[in-house]
Amino acid sequence: MSNRPRFLSRLGVADAVTVGNAAIGFAAAATATFDPALAARLVLLAAIADGLDGVIARKYGGTAVGPHLDSLADVASFGVAPALLVTAVATAEWTRAATVRFWLAVAVPALFVAAAVVRLGVYNVTDEGAKTTHGVQTTLAATILAACVLAGVATPPTAVALAGLLALSMVTPVRYPDLHAQDALVMGAVQALAVLLGGGTGRVFAFAVLFLALGYTLLGPKFYWRDVSDPEAAEPETDETPDGETGV
Repeated sequence: MSNRPRFLSRLGVADAVTVGNAAIGFAAAATATFDPALAARLVLLAAIADGLDGVIARKYGGTAVGPHLDSLADVASFGVAPALLVTAVATAEWTRAATVRFWLAVAVPALFVAAAVVRLGVYNVTDEGAKTTHGVQTTLAATILAACVLAGVATPPTAVALAGLLALSMVTPVRYPDLHAQDALVMGAVQALAVLLGGGTGRVFAFAVLFLALGYTLLGPKFYWRDVSDPEAAEPETDETPDGETGV
């Protein structure tokens, strides 16, 4: 009889990448307080891993526990880690405790985490496998915040305000179509260059990530091509209620 833990036999290659995503998320959270730029790079790296596990699952097959592992990993990498990143950026200048600004630097990121948890939990029940999803994806929201830091535009007011707007946008009834494979590949390549390259060149690619992510966030529901054969994509947005999560 094997001494191997029984649950290990239920995990696949994609699940291993998902677990790695969670570990990267912890590393991002742990480094946010003393090296926000490194933490931002790790968040983008986690976003790449999040896309990779989906590619592997589609090619080689997933497991029953895969979606649950994915949501748990996403809470760490795209909920807690970017929220701590915003708090670290804001409190680096808003240093006085017990002030309104200081508590905003804590409360708004906490709202971001809460919205991410709600979104991911509801997605597992209602929206998994659909070609569209309600609200901004947690991966996309985290990517925007990380890219802001790497691009050098994440001042405390900007970071806190953006985190608040993204928290609200994650639970809106607006429908977002999934990225097509070729577009996701382009996004992943740009993210990878932003992670790997430093200096002015790295900042250029960070701006490119920010431009692409904000463009999809603002224009995707209206202009991004979607499959008209998807019945949910044809539903009027005014009749929808918030749910769902898909990675970008």
